[in-house]
Amino acid sequence: MLNKGFVPDTLSYTTLLNSLCRKKKLKEAYKLLCRMKVKGCNPDILHYNTVISGYCKVGRAADACKVLDDMPSNGCLPNLLSYQSIVGGLCNQGMHTEAKSYFKVMISKGFCPHFSVVHLLVKGFCKIGKTEDACEVVFELLRHGNSPHADTWAEILSSICEADNTTGDVLQQVIKVEIKSNTRIVDVGAGLEDYLIKKIKTRSKKIKTRSRTS
Repeated sequence: MLNKGFVPDTLSYTTLLNSLCRKKKLKEAYKLLCRMKVKGCNPDILHYNTVISGYCKVGRAADACKVLDDMPSNGCLPNLLSYQSIVGGLCNQGMHTEAKSYFKVMISKGFCPHFSVVHLLVKGFCKIGKTEDACEVVFELLRHGNSPHADTWAEILSSICEADNTTGDVLQQVIKVEIKSNTRIVDVGAGLEDYLIKKIKTRSKKIKTRSRTS
């Protein structure tokens, strides 16, 4: 199309980028994204997110990060979907520390991530034994006033409870933080807190038992 002298409009570029990304032709998609500005059609958030998502789906989150990092200098700011794609893509590649960095930027900009993204990051840290980092993800949400439903917290904290090297003290901090402050966790009642504390005590007993028998 481009070789025949046809100059696409914004909608045409969107269609082309979607097609290239679906076919996993990310090199061509990125080149097309870069050519848009030269051709007098500045890429918008939809174009950038298409390429970012495409990179993440084929396990090239590092390339997706480069696209996102270049967006502000090209006059387009990342949105919630941009960051969620990056965090999810990095987590899927086991790059949890990098994912946490972008997660913190996302939160600091006022975006409230979908539960699935938060849980993916928490579970990833728990899986590799970094429960303190998992807790920090939860703290970051609370610091910025993001308070999901109690069921959401129960699932997130249960993942931390199930981590092999989890200690009772770390989990107690997660449960108690902000509950009695102005940033109240939505719908956290005695039932949920009792449930989580019970899981902590059970987990702590198992840890102590293993320590005595080893």
